[in-house]
Amino acid sequence: MKAILFSVRFAALKHTLPKHAGIRIHTVRCFMRTNLYLTALLGCMLLAVFVTPAGSQSAYPAKQIDVLIGYGPGGIVDVSERFLAGKAEKILGQPMVITNNGGGGSSVAVAIVATKQPDGYFIAGCASTGLVRIPQFRTVPYKWDDLTPIMHFATPILTSLVVRADSPFKAVKDLVEYARKNPGKVTYSTTGVGSPMHMAMEYIAKQEGIKWTHVPYPGTMPAFMALLGNHVTAQAGAAECVPYIKEGKVRLLATISEKRVKTFPDVPTLRELGYDTFNETVFMFAAPKGTPQAIIDKLDNAFHKSMADPEFNGLLAKLEMEPSYRNSADTKKYLEDAHSRIGKLIRELKIPREEEKK
Repeated sequence: MKAILFSVRFAALKHTLPKHAGIRIHTVRCFMRTNLYLTALLGCMLLAVFVTPAGSQSAYPAKQIDVLIGYGPGGIVDVSERFLAGKAEKILGQPMVITNNGGGGSSVAVAIVATKQPDGYFIAGCASTGLVRIPQFRTVPYKWDDLTPIMHFATPILTSLVVRADSPFKAVKDLVEYARKNPGKVTYSTTGVGSPMHMAMEYIAKQEGIKWTHVPYPGTMPAFMALLGNHVTAQAGAAECVPYIKEGKVRLLATISEKRVKTFPDVPTLRELGYDTFNETVFMFAAPKGTPQAIIDKLDNAFHKSMADPEFNGLLAKLEMEPSYRNSADTKKYLEDAHSRIGKLIRELKIPREEEKK
């Protein structure tokens, strides 16, 4: 509109000027053109500023997405998240490239992802353990909310306490009594300090007034292999032991589950044995803090849709896992609540932080 008014006024001015004012007319005409060019250029610049972020998010993903799983290959977290990512990438239209780093019970992977650009191209496949448990047991370079949850997709049905089949221990009480008479001699493997399995074993030790030795490994499968290789007395793990139990190679003393599992209905839970503890964990995906909500929602949608795949649900059943879903916001609320509750339990049990041990 300003350009039109300027043109009208210029035309009127042209007729009123004397003929010898041609130079002035030419100058005004050049000024008008320059003004229009600058106005158009400024408009394009403003358009780029306001449109580019939304446009880039709507085009997401434009390249491969790296997924760092916080546990070693072959365990239930790795197998389930690797499978789900394989389904989700077909929905997203870009590959999800999986790598593993099981150090520190998943805390190493969480720390790595927390430092990445919040653009949706580097995310974590993890469990709630690395966010709400481990930081309360030892110093880590992140806070529980330094990652933004994308969603969670499952909870474990079976958490196991097993020994080798040739072990003299037939029940949990046998293991406890031996530890009472031989302080520190009983060794047990888990996925790491702060894991639900570690907490359960320390709960028993605290209640019974005994001492046994924790040996952490970078995943449930390495921890289980340590048991099979006779490097530890017992293992507190997950469903990786199921085929070996059925083959008679290991013995299931108890489950660290909330209730008895259908696969082994005659095996008691720790709660039934008088130890009020069980594995409360969710398996999930998360992104660096600050990742745009539009990207979080797109990833959540892809993973959630993938959960409906019959193959995926069949896999969860084999892994003794139960499908359960919370979106990003609800998962964050759950983690906040779990962090508070678990912290209170740690203080009540007076379980020392890792660096406080002598």
